[in-house]
Formats: sequence, structure tokens, C-alpha cells
Amino acid sequence: MKKILGILLVVLLVSSLIMGCSSQGTSSEDEDVIKIGVFEPLTGANAAGGAMEVEGIELANEMFPEVLGKKVVLEIADNKSEKVEAANAATYLVDNANVVAIIGSWGSSLSMAAGPVAEENQIPIVAPSATNPMVTQGNDWYFRVCFIDPFQGKVMANYAYNEVGAKTAAIVREISNDYSVGLASFFVNSFKELTGDDNAILEIVDYNTGDTDFTAQLTSIKEKNPDVIFAPGNYTESALLAKQARELGINVPILGGDTWETPEFIDIGKEAVEGAVLSTFFTTEVPITPMSGTFLEAYQEKYNKEPAAVTALGFDAYLVILKAIERAGSTDPVVIRDEIAKTSGFEGAAGIVTLDENGDATKNAIIKEVKDGKFVYLTTVEP
Repeated sequence: MKKILGILLVVLLVSSLIMGCSSQGTSSEDEDVIKIGVFEPLTGANAAGGAMEVEGIELANEMFPEVLGKKVVLEIADNKSEKVEAANAATYLVDNANVVAIIGSWGSSLSMAAGPVAEENQIPIVAPSATNPMVTQGNDWYFRVCFIDPFQGKVMANYAYNEVGAKTAAIVREISNDYSVGLASFFVNSFKELTGDDNAILEIVDYNTGDTDFTAQLTSIKEKNPDVIFAPGNYTESALLAKQARELGINVPILGGDTWETPEFIDIGKEAVEGAVLSTFFTTEVPITPMSGTFLEAYQEKYNKEPAAVTALGFDAYLVILKAIERAGSTDPVVIRDEIAKTSGFEGAAGIVTLDENGDATKNAIIKEVKDGKFVYLTTVEP
């Protein structure tokens, strides 16, 4: 009898474990919540960028917490600023968190690493600020609410030629970063076209993510004496690069891209980044839509500081997905994907979002300058 009771207890224990595992696999459709995944770099080299995007996503979730009569729950995974971990984080959100859509990631390389996960599992992903064209190219499941690098590269080349008066340039690439390499290439092509000189780029030098000594690269640039330096890359390395350039007596303007717009860029670069000019997505000085004002007021009330451009884009990415779920009237990821693709005239915090056939947003670019330790608005550039 004791033996039979023991067997029964084992059977009951195993059954309860199976039921427990099954409950974890319950789809969002069967629950009282709808889950949206977020994969961002919360640790590692890009942690500051990831944190700023998450701020915007979480604020949007607080302000708009429901859709289809259900509570929206964010499932946030750290991609640790690494490509392999980015794919792992996206896979975790699909396999274990049962999300119906995903937001991410800060950093085009990290977004691209998750692209196959979206395709294979048919889960739509919306990138707030990943600008490399390859993020969405050939992938019907990836979208973005920001402009792309061919436009950004052209904007900065125009600034160098028309505003700086530069006829020659040197390029510094973070060679292990797809964003940096791609943006540099678009700048080069546009700058050569503007100058009409195939030899307008006097030097192209490279470094790897995590490098701290740029003496060799900068010495080579100094010898060529360009009118301007274009150095898109991660905020930490770019700030160190600017410091070392000034220490070597290189005093020409240094230009970059949207990744520079973090407090860390100014904290690390200090006086050396004064006058640095960058392209970005949003400015508090010129609200674009009514939602811009709503976002700014809510953000400043919650955080008591100025939001970064990528924070506004994180806010918009969440709302684009929410509106798509609302229009779909369903939590089926396939139907949600189709509705995201139809996004047109959406008035977000960072501007109006209309997605093209590639899933890319056509947006204005903002140019800012570091002045007195702050990012200051210079001008808006339309596509």
C-alpha cells in the first residue's frame, strides 16, 4: 500500500510540474495581459543608449497601459551590447515570454542580429533608432520609426560642405560597428559628390569597439590636414577620440551621428567636445506634433530632465505597436505585423511616422551642437 501511495505521489508531483510548465507557455491571447518584448543593451558598451530608449518605452506604457481591454506588460531583456546576446534576448522573448511584438534595439548591429529571429518566428520588431539600412532590408518583420543612414550621411556631408566650408575630410570608423561603417560610407559618397572631387577624402582610419588609444590614427590624420573630421561611432570611444585629437593639436571641426547624443559623450569629452556637431532625431526646442508636447511634459514630470532623441523614439515605437494591435483587433503577431506595415501619418513624439515599403520611416533630421556642456539645436533638415 505504501508503495502504491508513493507512486501516486510521484505521479501527482510530475503532473503538477508539467502543468506549471504549461502555464508558463500560455499564449498572451489566453491571458488578461498582452505582452510586448523589449531587447536593449542595459549592460556593456551601449548601456547608456539602451537605458534612454527603455525610459521612453516605459513612459509610453505608463501613459497608455491598455489595448483591446487588456493590460499591456513589457518584458525587458538585456542584450548586453553583444550581437550573440541580442539574438539570444530576442529568442528568449519569443520562446519564453510569449510576446506578440518586440521593440529594439539601440545599435544597428544588435538589431540586425535579431533579424533572423523575427523572420523565423514571425514576430514583428520595431526599432526606435537603428539607422543602418540592413536592419529592415529584405526582412518583412522588421520596422523602424527613425530615418536611415543614407539620409543621415547626406545631411552631415551637406553640413560639412555648406556650413563648415570643407573641401577635404578625414573619416574615422568604428570598424566593428555596422552603424559606423555604413554611415561613414554614405558620408563619403555624398561629400565626394558635393565637392566634385574623388580625392576629397584624405584619410580613412579605423578602430575597434573598446579601444582607448587613437594616437596612431589621429597622427596620420594630422599629417593630411583635412578641413573636417567625420567620426560616427559609439559615444565613449568618440569622446576619447575628440579629447586625444585636441591634445595633438588637431583643431578642425569634428562631426558625428546620432549615437553621440548621450550625457556620457559630454561627461567624457568635456571641453574637447565643445563645438562637436551631430545629426539626431528630435529636439525639445522645436516640438513637432501635439504628442511632442504631451511626451515632453510627462517625461520632465517623471524624470526632471531633458529627454534624449532616442527616448522619444522609444516612446513612439511602443505607440506604433499599440495602434497596430488596436487596428488589428487581435494579438496574432502576423495580423499585428500587417497593421504595423500600414502605419501612415502617425503623430508621434519625435515626428510623423509613415512607413515605406521597406518598413523605414521618412523623417526630418535635427542637427545639434555641443555648446556650454549641452546639446543645442541648430537646424532641421527635411528629406
